[in-house]
Amino acid sequence: MTTKILPPAALLLLAGCAVPASPPAVQAVAPASLGLTGAPAPAIADNWWTGFGDPQLDRIVAEATAGNPTLDAALARIAQAQAMLSSRRADTGPDVSLDANEQVQRLSGRYIIPPPYGGSVRFVGTTQANLSWNLDLFGRQKAAIAGARASAEAAALDLAAARLAIAGSVVQTYIDLARAEAEATIARRTIATRQQSVRLVAIRIRNRLASNLQATAAQTLLAQAQSALVRAEGARALAVNALAALAGRGPDYAAAIVRTTVQLDAALPLPAQVPADLLARRPDIAAAQARIAAAAAGRQVARRAFYPNVNLTALAGFQAIGLGNLVSLDAGTAGAGPAIHLPLFDNGRLKADLAGATAALDLATADYNDRVIGAVRDAADAIALVANLAEQRARTAEVVRGFGETNRLNAIRVASGLDSKLDLVDNDVRLLDAQLTQANLAADAARQRVALVLALGGGFSPQEPRR
Repeated sequence: MTTKILPPAALLLLAGCAVPASPPAVQAVAPASLGLTGAPAPAIADNWWTGFGDPQLDRIVAEATAGNPTLDAALARIAQAQAMLSSRRADTGPDVSLDANEQVQRLSGRYIIPPPYGGSVRFVGTTQANLSWNLDLFGRQKAAIAGARASAEAAALDLAAARLAIAGSVVQTYIDLARAEAEATIARRTIATRQQSVRLVAIRIRNRLASNLQATAAQTLLAQAQSALVRAEGARALAVNALAALAGRGPDYAAAIVRTTVQLDAALPLPAQVPADLLARRPDIAAAQARIAAAAAGRQVARRAFYPNVNLTALAGFQAIGLGNLVSLDAGTAGAGPAIHLPLFDNGRLKADLAGATAALDLATADYNDRVIGAVRDAADAIALVANLAEQRARTAEVVRGFGETNRLNAIRVASGLDSKLDLVDNDVRLLDAQLTQANLAADAARQRVALVLALGGGFSPQEPRR
């Protein structure tokens, strides 16, 4: 009676028929469906924040992008992904090992070994070199390598996205610091003016030219300006603490931050509409694409598990009873040949693995779609707010000019005795509020331009080398 071994083509056919379809349920959104028809965005420099012209800001960004714990975590994930890629590559080569075993054993006198060895206590030893080589005939290991490579690429892109986010957070927090300093400057200037008014009212009261009501009004205006200064100083303290945290430092770092020289109206190369190349400029979108590729490769690994696994194996060594016999040439043993593993029945484990891998692909695709839609909205919102804030600033400048001129004219009328100091109270309060609003809008406009830079991916380039 002879036994026939199925040829490889028959094994492939048998395995291929058993692979379930399990198609993905989620499709990646097409960029054309998002209406990205604008011109490409202008180039943005890697160190775009230097456009604000503040060396202290440049230093803090450099220190934050070098010592932030978030970046440490991203670097660790890159190292982890690279190690996984190396491990997957190692699976494609030969695996050689050496096993040695020597033990004292009583050999059965009623088994396959006859006396004088049977029934005695002897040393039984084995020394053996083993070779195993997965031939990867159906591409399972190749798919695993592709998935590990895509995961490593995604980790490197995550690092680029993290650096951009940290740089953006530093710049926007620094703008908040500049905002607080501007508010404090306005408050101090107003305090000086109102302290002078309090002194003048006191003189007028002594000369019986003013009443205590006017003194109360002057003190109220002074207290309002002092309150604005306290708020501004509190905001500054929070901003410098936030900058220290972003740089991964403590209170000593915050104490060394001096007054800003940032130019809030510095121009940045920004588009007037959502650019057509938006998605290619975003490192987080590129990372999401890489994760789709990794998940797709993982699905291929799960599909290839249904096919035969063919290994080339070999061994050579010594086996003997007794230490002296172990080094005898007659104790040598060797063997070589193929080993084929074909899954036939596993209670649905492989089908479940494939379903899970397909679900992972759907999840990666859904995450990509969510990020794409969010990126388009972020860019559109930022562009709209940049334009809106420019209009608000123009209107607020007119308000400040109007209140300032009214104050000037009222001061002339008071000095001429045509009005009392009380008539200045309402307009003076409105002028301070308008000036503070103007300072806030200048900071908001700068912050929004930074938000647009971030929405456009900063200085990231899809052609830059990836780790």
